[in-house]
Amino acid sequence: MKKLLMIVNPMAGTRKAARYLAEIADVFCRGGYETVIATTTERGDGTNIARDRSHDADVVVAIGGDGTFNEVVAGVIESGSGKPIGYIPAGTTNDFGASIGLSGDLVRAAKDIVTGGTKTIDIGSFNGRYFSYVASFGAFTSTSYQVSQSLKNILGHTAYILEGARDVLNIKSENVRIKNEVGVYGGKYIFGAVCNSTSMGGILSLSEDVVDMNDGQFEVLLIRTPSNIIELNQVIFAITSQNYSLSSLISFFSSAELEVTASEKMPWTLDGEYQQGASDIIIRNHKSAINLIVPEHKL
Repeated sequence: MKKLLMIVNPMAGTRKAARYLAEIADVFCRGGYETVIATTTERGDGTNIARDRSHDADVVVAIGGDGTFNEVVAGVIESGSGKPIGYIPAGTTNDFGASIGLSGDLVRAAKDIVTGGTKTIDIGSFNGRYFSYVASFGAFTSTSYQVSQSLKNILGHTAYILEGARDVLNIKSENVRIKNEVGVYGGKYIFGAVCNSTSMGGILSLSEDVVDMNDGQFEVLLIRTPSNIIELNQVIFAITSQNYSLSSLISFFSSAELEVTASEKMPWTLDGEYQQGASDIIIRNHKSAINLIVPEHKL
């Protein structure tokens, strides 16, 4: 019988994972898997469990938010096991799950893992720390990790919008220099994102036409500091319409590797989790780094 390691964050989102755990386990058992359940209690548990135990499983499944998935991916990569990874999104915004078309119905998502197949996707690293879909700084960056879990549970996606709106009202410029394969970008920016996803923080989104999650490239979005309300409005309109050429303050390009120079006091977020800044940062795309289980119709 095949073995499945299920790594669960019972506190994610509105704690749906805990409520549906028995039904999810039943789906896997009926699907022919001997299922072992491990729960996380603190940051880093998902990585440790996946790294130490993935070798003994045929499939590793993460149940929780994007932060939980991030940890499990890091653990599987560090283990070198190459085991297929399934994801049941049970967080508040589930950006990554939405980008790859995973069901928001936890039991349905479990069934899709049983009947689905694998596809390779890229993974990023930030000075060696892995991230699944986005590394960002500036406006909106603190939203995902500053919104309290209780507020997320009560308001869900609305909590991100409210906190993001407050972020806009307190925009702070950051001096950043970014070098990639073809050139150098530098100056004062209010936002920057290096992503492999169509959604960032539940607030900003990219068109599916420009995001290929297995091409060895990140999509990079940089927004320079507006000097007045008119320029700010142009930036907002360009972003919401996904027509970045409407604002001269927006740079949008693809890249496999970035060298970033910034203040070490400037915070970042990786997949919605806080990341301390550094003066010199290497952000690298690891092409086809994991085997992700996706629904059959997404193969």
